[in-house]
Amino acid sequence: MEIRPILSALMRSKTGAILVAVQIAISLAILANALHIVNLRQAVAARPTGVAAENDIFYVHIQNMNRGNHQRQLSEQKRQAALLRALPGVLSVAQTSQAVLSRSGNSTSVSAKRSQVTPSANISTYVTPDALVKTYGLKLVEGRDFLPEEVPEIDEDVDDRYPTVAIVTLAAAQKIWPGETSFVGKTLYRGNGADDPELRVVGVVERLQTQVGQVKAEGEYSILMPARLTGGRDSLLYAVRAEPGQRDRLMKEAEQAIRTATSDRLLVRTDTLEKHRTSRYRADRGLSWMLIAVSTLLLLVTASGIVGIASLWVTQRRKQIGVRRALGARRVDILRYFLTENFMITSVGVACGVLLALGLNQLLVSQLEMARLPPVYLLAGALVFWLLGVGAVYGPAWRAASISPATATRST
Repeated sequence: MEIRPILSALMRSKTGAILVAVQIAISLAILANALHIVNLRQAVAARPTGVAAENDIFYVHIQNMNRGNHQRQLSEQKRQAALLRALPGVLSVAQTSQAVLSRSGNSTSVSAKRSQVTPSANISTYVTPDALVKTYGLKLVEGRDFLPEEVPEIDEDVDDRYPTVAIVTLAAAQKIWPGETSFVGKTLYRGNGADDPELRVVGVVERLQTQVGQVKAEGEYSILMPARLTGGRDSLLYAVRAEPGQRDRLMKEAEQAIRTATSDRLLVRTDTLEKHRTSRYRADRGLSWMLIAVSTLLLLVTASGIVGIASLWVTQRRKQIGVRRALGARRVDILRYFLTENFMITSVGVACGVLLALGLNQLLVSQLEMARLPPVYLLAGALVFWLLGVGAVYGPAWRAASISPATATRST
C-alpha cells in the first residue's frame, strides 16, 4: 500500500490525527512512569525484614502502673519472660526495646572514629537482654550472638553504664566501614565525643529492618545491644516466636497469662509483625493501586478516542470508500488502509511519548530522588499503545471495509 496517499489524506484533516497522537504521547509518558513507580513501591513493600517466618512473630506490650525499684523490675521482667516461654507452642521469647516496622522507637548516631565531625551513620537501636537473634531467626553472616556475661543490668535512673558489645547489620557495617569485608572485632562509637561509649562488634547479621523501614539502604541500618534496663521506663515489649499456625491462639493466652499472674495494675496488649508490615506499607500499596487505576483509565480514554476519531473518519469518507470499492478495491485493502493510517498516527504519538516519558522521569529523579526509568518500560509502553491502536481502530475499519459501493455512492 502507498504511504503517500495516506499522508496526503492526513494532512488535509490533521486536527483529529494530532489530537490522537498527543493523547497517546501523554498517556504513554504517564503510563510508563506510573508502572515504574508501582514496581518500585511493590518491591519496597515486599522487602524481607530479616526476620524468619514473619507470620509466626507477635509482640506483647506490658505497661505497669506500679513498676517499683530496680530489683523488683528485674524480677518482673524475668518472671514475665518465663511465663511467656512456658506457654505450649512458644518457641522463643526475647525482650526488646522496639519492634520491627512499628514506626516507633529509637535511633542513634555512630562513628567509626572519635575524631569524626560527621557521624558515619544513624542506625536503629534494638536493646535486648535475650537471644533476639534466635527469636527473630536472624542470619549471622559473621561472628556470634551475645554471651550471658555480656548483658549488663542497668538502672537508667542512676547508672550511666552502657553495653560494650554489639551486633550490627551488614548494611550498617558496610556504611560505617566502607570497603571492608570483615567487621567482627571492630570498634564503633556512639557519637563522636571523648566520653561517648564504645562498642565492639561481635557479630554481623545479614539484615534487620529498622522500626521505620526507610525506602533506601537506611532501612537496614540496625544495631543490637545487650542490656536489661530498668528505671526510666514503665513499659516492656516482648517478641515471641510461635510454632507455625499457633500465633493467634498464643496471643490470647499470653495476654491472659500476664494479667492473671500479678496483682499489679497492668495494661497488656498484643500485636503482630504482620500487622506492622501492613501498616507501614499501607500508603505504598494505596499509591500503587491508585496509579494502576489511573493507568487503566488512561488506556480506556485513549482507546475511546481512537475509536471515536476512526468512526468519524469512516463517516466522512463514506463516499470515498464506495468509489474505491467500485474501482476494484477489496475489503482487505480498505481494512489495511485504516490500520496503516492508525499505525502511523500511533507511531508518532509513541515517539513523542517516549521523549515525554524520559523528561517526566528526569523531573522525578531530580525532585523526588527516584530511580531512572529502565528502557523496558518504554518498550512495553510502546507495544501496549501499538496494540491498543490496532485493536481500537479494527472495529471502525471493518465497518468501513463492509460498506457496499452502491450504498456508499448513493446521493442523500
